Amino acid sequence: MEVKGLGLSLPQVLLSILIFLVLFFSIGFILNMLLRMSWIMAIIYPIVCIAIIDDDLRLIDYFRDLSGSINFLIEKSASLHMADITILISGFVGAILSGVVIKMLRKNGYQMF
Repeated sequence: MEVKGLGLSLPQVLLSILIFLVLFFSIGFILNMLLRMSWIMAIIYPIVCIAIIDDDLRLIDYFRDLSGSINFLIEKSASLHMADITILISGFVGAILSGVVIKMLRKNGYQMF
């Protein structure tokens, strides 16, 4: 069973969703512990998404030609498949969950570093 147009099977997509969720939850959790900023990964995650979606442009291109770079990013984003969007959203959910968990742990008296 292949996901339409992607060349990935359904188990691969589901596993990718789980991997992104766990990966960005754990990265966000560690960053939140070390930097004591509960939402740091939720702020950084859109930059990571831009790097994943738009691997043709360098970061400096966004400063040199902002409008052209943004237009190129919008075109690339519009060509994403639903499975890609779902995988990226699951990573963002993991980043948000890490902030929520850290807030809950601090509220209950746990101090990390």
